[in-house]
Amino acid sequence: MDGMVPITRQGYERLRKELERLQREERPKVIKAIEEARAHGDLSENAEYEAAKEKQALIEAQISDITNKLSRCQIVEGCEDSNGRIVFGSTVVVEDLDTGSIETYCLVGPFEAQVERGTISISSPIGKALLGKEVGDEVKVHTPKGIRSLEIIEVRKPTF
Repeated sequence: MDGMVPITRQGYERLRKELERLQREERPKVIKAIEEARAHGDLSENAEYEAAKEKQALIEAQISDITNKLSRCQIVEGCEDSNGRIVFGSTVVVEDLDTGSIETYCLVGPFEAQVERGTISISSPIGKALLGKEVGDEVKVHTPKGIRSLEIIEVRKPTF
């Protein structure tokens, strides 16, 4: 992904808070664990030291990843008038025409999408297929599990 990436203000704040938590809580904890493990002597056979160093590498990678994401984010405020069309931040209720199941998605940026929380990325196959559509439209989506036919039942305006 090149360039700026859209994100809601809430998504941006979640990322920023996670970065702060990693920097202010997790990093100092792991540094202390490394110091304590060093105090036990021979580092070549010190499992506690190795585990603490691995955890430190993981935390530093997470900090770097989130810092990179935050530097590329562009906060998108709610769209005032989308004329009933699906836009970034819209909540969409769809019916899977093959299974009859009803699903609700909120379209967000890729850095904040969490399918288990009902948010999907605008750059995902379903997100791309839904953008610009309106109630009553039927879309065919190419997913890893095959082609899905979805009918748009409801579109709610962005609430951010």
